Amino acid sequence: MAATAVHSAERPKITILKRQRDDSSVSQNKFLKKTARGKVLQFLREKYVRDDIPCGFEACHICSEFPGFRPVLPQRGYTKHSKFTYPSGHWLVVDTNIVLHQMDLLTALPAQLPLIVPSTTIREVRHRSLPLHNRLQQLVQDEERCVWVWWNEECRETATAAAEYEDEVVNDRNDRAIRETLRFYPEHISQSVAAAPQLILLTDDKRNRELAAQEGLVAVSTRDYVDGLQGDVRDRLVDLVAGGVDELEPGERRNRRIYDDYLPQDTLTAGVKSGRYVQGYFNANQYNYLEGTVRVMGMTKPVLLVGRKAMNRSVDGDQVIVELLPKTEWKAPGDEVLDQDVALKDDDAEGDEGTGEKDELKEAKDTDEVAKKAPKEILPTGRVVGIAKRNWRPYVCHIDRSSLSEAALTSLSQQTIFATPLSRALPRIRLRTRQAPALLDQKILVSIDNWTVNSRYPDGHFVRALGKVESKEAEQESLLLEYEVPYRPFGKAILNCLPKEGDSWKVPPKSVDSFEWRDREDLRDLIVCSIDPPGCQDIDDALHARKLPNGNIEAGVHIADVGHFVLSDNPMDSEAASRGTTVYLVDKRIDMLPELLGTNLCSLRPFVERLAFSVIWELTPGGDIVDVRFTKSVIASKEAFTYAAAQQRKDDKSLKDPLTESIRLLNSLAINLKAKRVAAGALSLSSPELKIHLNSSETTGPIDVEQKEQLETNSLVEEFMLLANISVARKIQDAYPATAVLRRHPPPPKTNFEALQDILQKRKGMTLDVSSSKALADSLDACVDPNLPEFNTLVRIMATRCMLSAEYFGSGSVSKESYGHYGLASDIYTHFTSPIRRYADVLVHRQLAAAINYTPLHPSLQSKQHVERLLNVVNKRHRLAQMASRASVEFYVGLALKGRTEGSGVTAVREEAFVIRTFRNGLAVFVSKLGLEGLITFAKDTHEFDPENYLIHVPKPRGGTATIGVFDRVTVDISIEKDANTQRGKVKMTLVNPVSSEGL
Repeated sequence: MAATAVHSAERPKITILKRQRDDSSVSQNKFLKKTARGKVLQFLREKYVRDDIPCGFEACHICSEFPGFRPVLPQRGYTKHSKFTYPSGHWLVVDTNIVLHQMDLLTALPAQLPLIVPSTTIREVRHRSLPLHNRLQQLVQDEERCVWVWWNEECRETATAAAEYEDEVVNDRNDRAIRETLRFYPEHISQSVAAAPQLILLTDDKRNRELAAQEGLVAVSTRDYVDGLQGDVRDRLVDLVAGGVDELEPGERRNRRIYDDYLPQDTLTAGVKSGRYVQGYFNANQYNYLEGTVRVMGMTKPVLLVGRKAMNRSVDGDQVIVELLPKTEWKAPGDEVLDQDVALKDDDAEGDEGTGEKDELKEAKDTDEVAKKAPKEILPTGRVVGIAKRNWRPYVCHIDRSSLSEAALTSLSQQTIFATPLSRALPRIRLRTRQAPALLDQKILVSIDNWTVNSRYPDGHFVRALGKVESKEAEQESLLLEYEVPYRPFGKAILNCLPKEGDSWKVPPKSVDSFEWRDREDLRDLIVCSIDPPGCQDIDDALHARKLPNGNIEAGVHIADVGHFVLSDNPMDSEAASRGTTVYLVDKRIDMLPELLGTNLCSLRPFVERLAFSVIWELTPGGDIVDVRFTKSVIASKEAFTYAAAQQRKDDKSLKDPLTESIRLLNSLAINLKAKRVAAGALSLSSPELKIHLNSSETTGPIDVEQKEQLETNSLVEEFMLLANISVARKIQDAYPATAVLRRHPPPPKTNFEALQDILQKRKGMTLDVSSSKALADSLDACVDPNLPEFNTLVRIMATRCMLSAEYFGSGSVSKESYGHYGLASDIYTHFTSPIRRYADVLVHRQLAAAINYTPLHPSLQSKQHVERLLNVVNKRHRLAQMASRASVEFYVGLALKGRTEGSGVTAVREEAFVIRTFRNGLAVFVSKLGLEGLITFAKDTHEFDPENYLIHVPKPRGGTATIGVFDRVTVDISIEKDANTQRGKVKMTLVNPVSSEGL
């Protein structure tokens, strides 16, 4: 039988082995599995142990001839340690809990420190946390590090029986299997060298350390090991040790219980299944730190969590399990801005529980205020009783200066401080550090380690500094980290997947023997052109149109044939699947694919031949489809237009050439196609799109911000991309009804629009009909105020915020009735037109190629589970990329505002804004020119709030009262100021007209 092993960078070659009878105790594993119907089945899983697995030691005479041998572990181990002073140094053996809880430290250990990672650790980590497993794989594959994977479960000498002891649980068995590695190596390498390095087990499991000591092995905790490192290595790593706050805090501070314990996992699982509890994702309220909501599938309204006890240590994005409270306790959301930076500014990081009674009374009062609001819209309320899945990750933070004492500002002693996350939806994080004074003006990365029932705040550890606050480099990196954008350079294995010809690769001459020309249509003579934004280098799509003899029109969309270069299951494909999408920032692009493909070989540049995937229709002049076909092709684009250049060419009546006529034909068809979509109920929503003018100087910020102009040619391209996506969706769904990669936009719950409907009715006397997408579209068209030209756009922006997000899905995962795209009023949709920058499109290309019998479909795209796993990642990356792009625009808008004030000597920029929300203590306004939303808060007892009519009555400086309501146009002064404590740049808005808010 063939020997098998779990995947790794150091997988030994497979040889033919016969399993020995004595191996049965370590090669057979019986386990029970419950079926969907509740029946319990017994399974026997077998593995094959072997004798030829290399140990990785550079001086080993026994293993040097084994397949897969590579000299990684040096003859002399690590010696720069004050406690472990062995003559030949030492190697570290890493157990599972180190990877699960100390991964930041593990990756920061000195590169010359040899690490042995048992396969038991890899397998257990993969089962517990896929993201950490991926980080571990990156560490293993780092050629600059001395890291060796020891296949202890596959080696006959270290394979461990599954149940050696009657009461042994799985975790204890895994620990025993890892300790077996420490016994094997000294004996094994002593046969090659006289003085071998000492093996040390690095584990934070106290029981594992005790058992190791009883067995005569050396084991050490992370903190003890780091404390023994020498010089600046220790100083650099000591802050990275997770769990430092709890270990070093006085015990008496931890006695007071603030939160309830989470219920046992089996109770939670049974409760969700029976309907006693509900499950969903926690969303923190950006305006009120004492509120959060949980969207639950099957409930039309979100569950409201009021007070930190009800939120029970939930962090934004966590998947939580909630117990609903009785209907008599259901409440309306609060209508007051409560900023935790202001409300909790006096909390002490060293003793934030020391004034517990006072803090609890203050929070109880705030919670009562929220509960007493006029219940205009009652929501179900609940409390978190458990966490299904944490969303913890490294967070970009600033040190809160107020959490340091005056003496601590210059002290290098270890102290507990607060780190304030960049996102206002997150709680402050407590951590211990020796570097506080040096980190005060830095952006830093912090990881959460735990959050106990005795602490108001989660505990974490410092990971690394990103750079000086407000420096462009630090801001850019912090933005990428905050939105989890993979921005590492493409590795060697990925670059090796590119064509060896590099930039000189060309479509070969047409030949029956040419692989590139196999089953491709030669469309090089077609008048094809691309139309894109200025500066576009990754040109995904090109178009053509020409009249047919029968009076109809042939129109074609030609998409870059990325599938020719990105093959299934190679390193480049895996990296693209992980990245999910290209991320567009104001001043840079984080590519999904290497630049050689994205901006050259796949990009449909003009005047060069390129491989394409074409969708070609026969259409009537009115835009009705007569026929459609799909084909791989070779094209030669005749021109690359910007939207403005294409518009100018179309409008120039003196031009009658074929290319101009093609654009005009495309435009006339696009007008008719759009009319059909709108008639079917397609929505025309709105979100602010800005154009940032950058200064050519590297040291200065942008010079201006303006709204992007929408031209007729923008709509031309959009209509044909939509048509292509819909046509391809129908084709692949017919071919693969269980696994077709599609995109849907669910209809929003009608309750999402209740607030907007009420505002429109009371403020403008207008009705918003949400019974269907067609009714909503017609209602939005009717929302016009002759005295306020911007009003309709404002309403569309607010309506967009009531929508659900579109998502990718596999066709077999939902009913066919749920395929539809609400916003486009289409019964089916996908993404086919941008494979250079979206991985979903790459998958669609593969399915379409198989559907037209060009290539067989890879088995993975015929698996519903595999497709869903891929699309879950793509959905997450797509959502985070959008947020990163918006954050990049906001950052540069801030730079532009700062530049305007600093350059002109004025303290603020004056702009028109629209009121979009009223609070008990302020207003939310939207500055359309800058795409900027801000808060204007008022001091207490200076104004009157009318929540029923969305009005605030504010006294004027010279007497009288100004009434301000939602949709009113106001003038604001905008400035950027840095918070002295949190080091965050904040947009400050001051109401100028109809009333000055100074002194309010």
